[in-house]
Parts: sequence; C-alpha cells; structure tokens
Amino acid sequence: MRKTLFFSLIIGAVALLSFGIVSAQDEMPYAGTTVTIFGAYTEPAEVNAFVAGFAPFEEATGIDVVYEGSSDFETLITARIEGNNAPDIAGFPQPGLMKRFAGTAVDLNTVFDEGYMQEQYNQSWIDMATLPTGEVIGIWNRAIVKSLVWYSPACFTEAGYTVPTTWDELLTLTDQIVADGGYPWYAPMESGGATGWVGTDWIEDIMLRTTSLENYDNWSVPVDLDSRLPFASPEVMNAFEIMGSFLLNESYIYGGTISTLNDRFFDTGVPLLTCDAFLAKQGSYMPGWLLEDYPDLTIGAEGDLNYFYFPAIDEMYGEPVLTGGDVYSLYNDRPEVREVLKFMTSAVSIEPSILAGTFLSPHLDANLDLFDDANRGIAEILLNADSVRFDASDLMPGAVGAGSFWSGVVDYISGDDLDGILTGIDAAWPTE
Repeated sequence: MRKTLFFSLIIGAVALLSFGIVSAQDEMPYAGTTVTIFGAYTEPAEVNAFVAGFAPFEEATGIDVVYEGSSDFETLITARIEGNNAPDIAGFPQPGLMKRFAGTAVDLNTVFDEGYMQEQYNQSWIDMATLPTGEVIGIWNRAIVKSLVWYSPACFTEAGYTVPTTWDELLTLTDQIVADGGYPWYAPMESGGATGWVGTDWIEDIMLRTTSLENYDNWSVPVDLDSRLPFASPEVMNAFEIMGSFLLNESYIYGGTISTLNDRFFDTGVPLLTCDAFLAKQGSYMPGWLLEDYPDLTIGAEGDLNYFYFPAIDEMYGEPVLTGGDVYSLYNDRPEVREVLKFMTSAVSIEPSILAGTFLSPHLDANLDLFDDANRGIAEILLNADSVRFDASDLMPGAVGAGSFWSGVVDYISGDDLDGILTGIDAAWPTE
C-alpha cells in the first residue's frame, strides 16, 4: 500500500501540471496562504484520507489546506454563514442543505471556463448543484452508490443461479429461488428512530427507473409548492407498490415482514453468507458493517459477497444510479480558494480515499486502476450511469425525508392502507 500511495502521489503531482493548477515554471505560487474546508465527517480514517489527498497539491502550490469537521455540521454551518463567518469552502452531505445558502455561495460559472464542468462530471452531477436561475453553486468530490444488489457467489454457484442483468431476469430469479424452497430477499430496516430509511432507498431507485428525472426532482427538491410532485401521485404510489411486491410477499423475504421491521440493517449481509437468503439491496458501504464480526470478509466474483447493478425497469429511463456524497460550495472568493476548489473537481484529489476503499469518485477522470477488486465494478457503474440522482429523503425537508417518509415506509410494511399513508406523508410537507 505504501508503494502504491507513493506512486499515486507522484502521479498526482504530474496531474497538477497537466490539469492547469500549476505550471512547471511556478514554484509554490501561493506560499503562505491558507484555505479552510468545513465538512460533516469526523471519522478519523475518512478525515485522514481526505487530507492526504491534498498533499501533492499543497507541495506544488504552497497553499495550506485545513479541514475542520463537526458532527453538528448543519447547526454550525447555519450559524457561521448567517453570522458572516463562512468557511472558504463548505462540504455538504446533502444538496438540499447546500441550496439553503444559495444566496451566499459563489456562482461557479464565474470561476470555471465555459464547458469545464462538463469535462469533469456527468451532466447529472452538475444539474444537482444548479439553481433554477442557472447558477452552479457546488462541485462533487466523493461518492457512494446505492443502486446495488448483494449476493454470495458461493451460494449462487451451489444453487445453479446466474446474476440477473435485466428486470425480468431479476423477477424470474426471485421466483425460481422460491420454487427451489429458498428465500430470495433479506431487507432488514431496524435503525432506531431512523427505521424505514432502507425502504426509502428502494422507492427512490424505483422512481428513477419508472418516471422522468423531472418528476424525481419535483418530488424530492421542487422549486416551489406548485411544482411539487406529491407522494399521493400515481408515480410515487407505483414505486411503493413495486417495492411492496417484493417486501410484502412473505415467501420472498427471509423472516417475513417481522424481520424486515425488527432486524438490524447492520446485519443485511449475514443471511447471504449462509445461503438463508440470496439477495439484499443495499449501498456500496454495506460490507463495512460486517467487518467487525467478519474481519476476513472478501468482496468480488470469488469472494464471500459480490454485487450487481439494480436493473433498469423501463428502458426509456436508461440505467440511472442513486447516490450519496459530498458537494462543496465556495464562499470566500480568493485566488487560492479557487485553486483548491478546481483541484477538488479532479479524481486526483481523492486518490487516498480510493486506495483506502472508503469512497468512489464522481469525476470523469477517475483512474479505475486505482480501485481494488471490490470497488472497481462499483466505480464503473457510477461512471457509466445514464443519469445520477441524490438520495431523495436526504433532499426533502427534515419533517418528511427524516420523518413522515421513514414512518410511512414502516406503516406500509406493517400493512396499513397505502392511500392514507401517502396522504399522511404529504401532510408533513412544509407549506412555507
């Protein structure tokens, strides 16, 4: 790993030249300057990898990049911006929170040349940081993928199953497992006060596969109340019903709906390892939950677990990817701050995080050779996506996205009437 990181830093330094951050004639052109980045993550391994990504940049430019993190990010960033004490750059875990401070952020159309962002990102990433008035107020730096289904290669081989690549194949496999006397799916949702969020990921992925991006955006981050797509709409009801066709079918779910509501989401992969269940829809971060109990867990075609892309449903909507990640806004417009932000639009800036296997890159210039076997395929899924959208519940007002939407999923899995559930979720949407 040291050797790999050493060569990565050399490659990163060379990339700074080709990327236009510094020139061969410059010698630390911004020596003595400091740029602060304020973010929401505080876990030491994440922070260390993020900071390490700036090492070649700092050496080449002389800029001291200082990261500050807080688990109370939302409260503190609000106080700092409203108190005229904004950081140079802020890293938001949700685009919706970033857009609350749109009036203070620098329009990046004034920072980057025309067309530059399109060279660095799939257009969907740019769209998620663009205001209705056209200003672009954020760049993306690290990402996770949620549009995955996990399985055990050994269990599949023993049972004679093959990985499905289409929606029809997924449905056929599900029914075949039942016919063979097994349980196809495991979908535990227990998460304390956040129980239900696992189901929101199902609904969001299904929405991306059954309706337009415009509808998804109007459902999750409407420009105004008049343009909002309500939960009680046919589009959202259809997504709930498709999820229900899996999770409400007692013959499909290991442990039935009782396990779905009461088993810890942290245990999602466990029954797959013993062939008690064969499929689990979860994000790219799922293996990390199992490492404490299964420290030798391996991921890949020959590993203990592997994954495949949650298939498209309607081909007219292509192959979308549901994601999460960090989006960064610029608040203090100085030359050195611009240079830091530009550096962050390149995958070079997160190579230590890639090498550590903790995050994926949303950048078009990502070097897939840096990803380990476990993450390379996920990185390819992200880079090849026809469209990308952020987790909708993280975009919605808290009373809905972290409230009535979660509880509505729980009520639905519990057997309550869907019409009443969707109307109740809508009732929690703020009217101002």
